[in-house]
Amino acid sequence: MLHSEFNPLTIEKEKKMIKLWILPLLLIPSIARANQITPQFTQGSMQATTTTTQVINEVIDQEVFGGAYNSWSGTNVVPSAAINAANTTYTVHTAGDQFQLETVVRAAGVVEQIDITRTITTNAVTTSLSVFSQ
Repeated sequence: MLHSEFNPLTIEKEKKMIKLWILPLLLIPSIARANQITPQFTQGSMQATTTTTQVINEVIDQEVFGGAYNSWSGTNVVPSAAINAANTTYTVHTAGDQFQLETVVRAAGVVEQIDITRTITTNAVTTSLSVFSQ
């Protein structure tokens, strides 16, 4: 309640006091009420489509190791020394006849190197349909 005197300082103090009493009242929470909503539809449907893409980058590095391998074969040839010696030479036994000579000398280690790089892309599309009614 305001004081009846017209002293400006007193009136200002009274206004501040009223404001201080109103402020806590404004901070008190009030109850909110909601009305129930009833859907008005009787039937409907919904369709959803999902698209998924998967990308796989694959790298295969493979080394195949083998042991030492030595092989000699031939027809109508004659070695000058032991067939596994480094300086051995071969001559044709019967001149004019067919001859064949095959030598394979392989040291132990990597005999095959396999390097494969590939990209695998997979696309998937899923469509779903929901139908509903009351």
